[in-house]
Amino acid sequence: MKVTQEKLPASQIGLEIEVPSEKSKQAYEQVIKQFAREVNIPGFRKGKVPRQVLLQRLGQTRLKATALENLINDSLQKALEQEKIAAIGSFELSTEFEELLEKFDPEQPLTFSAKVDVQPEVKMNQYTGLQLQAEEAKYDEAQVDEVLAKYRWDKATLIPVEGRPAQLGDVALVDFSGKFAEAAEGETPAEIPGGDAEDFQVELSENQFVPGFIQGMIGMNPGETREVSVQFPDEYSSEELAGKPAVFTITLKELKEKELPELDDDFAQEVSEFETLAELRESLETRFKTEQENKTSANKEKAISAALVQLIDVEIPETMLDREIDYLLNQQAMQLKNYGIDINQLFTEENIAPMRERSRPEAVERLKQSLALAEVAKLESLSVEPAEVAAEVAKVRKQFPKGDFDPQKLREFVGEDLLKQKTLKWLEEKGTIELVPEGSLTPKEEEEEAADAEVSAEATTSVIDVEVVGEE
Repeated sequence: MKVTQEKLPASQIGLEIEVPSEKSKQAYEQVIKQFAREVNIPGFRKGKVPRQVLLQRLGQTRLKATALENLINDSLQKALEQEKIAAIGSFELSTEFEELLEKFDPEQPLTFSAKVDVQPEVKMNQYTGLQLQAEEAKYDEAQVDEVLAKYRWDKATLIPVEGRPAQLGDVALVDFSGKFAEAAEGETPAEIPGGDAEDFQVELSENQFVPGFIQGMIGMNPGETREVSVQFPDEYSSEELAGKPAVFTITLKELKEKELPELDDDFAQEVSEFETLAELRESLETRFKTEQENKTSANKEKAISAALVQLIDVEIPETMLDREIDYLLNQQAMQLKNYGIDINQLFTEENIAPMRERSRPEAVERLKQSLALAEVAKLESLSVEPAEVAAEVAKVRKQFPKGDFDPQKLREFVGEDLLKQKTLKWLEEKGTIELVPEGSLTPKEEEEEAADAEVSAEATTSVIDVEVVGEE
C-alpha cells in the first residue's frame, strides 16, 4: 500500500492512500460473504443464499458502500501504523464518500485522500529570565477578629428591646404586604406576587432584601405600622418587578436585640475543638496565613502561565480544542447542578453551539498553557520520580478514602500535575517575579464587573425569597 504524506495547517497531516486492486476485491468479497451469512431471505437458509440473489435483493450499491467503508477504515489504520503517525481523533475524507462510491470498482485499485489531526508542533521563544509581576495576598490579623466576631454574633442570645425604637442590628418580627406604587388611572395598585408574610423574623442589617425595605423600618416601635417606599433594582431577578416602585405596609410586632457572649476560653470550647481562646486564635491565624500564601502562589502561577501563552508558537488541532471545550462545558454543568440548577433547561440543542463558541477562547488559552509547560519540561529534561508519584497518590487516597479512582488514570493525573508544578517552580527560579499589592494588576473593567456582580447578587434577593426564609 502506497502512502503519501502532506503537512497541512492546523496540525493536520494529509494522506493520499493507494490500495491495490486485490485488496479492493478482497474487501468486496468479504462483505458479500458476511451478508450471505447474516441476511434473511425467504426460501433460503442463512449462509446458503446464492450470490446473484443476494445482489438482486440488496443491490450492488449497498454492498459496494459497505465494502468501501470497511476498506477506507482498514486502509487508513494500516497507513497510520505504516507511517508511524500518532493521530488524535477521527479522520476526515478529503473527497466526499458518495463521489468515491461512484468511482469505486472492486476490480480496480482504490486511491483516496484523508486528513488527520496530530499532536501539534510547539516552538517556544525565550522562556528563561522572565520579568513578571504578581499580586501578593497579605495576611491581615483583622481577619481573625472578624471570624471571632461572626462566631459571637451567631451564638448571640435574643433579648426583648425596651424603651427604644428599632435600629440596625436588631431582630424584628413583622407582618408585611406590598403593592405596586403605580397603577393605571382609576385603578387600585396591584398587589406584589409573593410580597406578603406574617410573623416574619428579619435581621435589620444593611443591604438586605429590596433597597429601602430595612432602612424604612429603622425608628419603628413595637405595635407601629408604617408604609415604606422602595424601588426594585433595574437588574432584579423578576422581570415583572425590575425597575418598578412599590410600597410595603409593615407592622412591627416584636423587637429584640442580640446579647453577645464573652470572648473567653469557654466561648472557644463552645465554637471549636480548642480548649483556650489563644489556641483558637492561633489556629485561625495559621489558616489565614496559609490561604494567603496559597493565593500568592496561585497569582505567581497565573503570571507565568500568561507569559508562556505569549511565548508559544503552536497550531492547535480542532480535535484537541473540541475535547477541551467539552471538558469546560462539563465542568460548568457540574457546578450548576451542584447549585440545584436544572442543566437540561440550559444545555439545550439551541444553546450548545453559542456556548461552545464562548468557551473557545478559554480553551485555547488553557491548551497553550499546558502545551508550553510540557514543552519547557521536555526541553529542560524535567521529570518526576515514580516514588514522588506514589507518595502523592497515597495522599490523595488518604484524603478521599471512599473515592472510586481508576488507578492508572489517577497515577497519570498526579504525575502530570507534579510535573506541571515542578516546571512552574523551575521557571520561577530562572526568572524574577515582583510581588505587588493585591488589586494593583486587576484591570479596572474587571473590578467594575466584580462590583456589579456583587450588587446584582444582593439586589436579586426577591420578596418571595424572603418569605421562604421566614417560613424556615
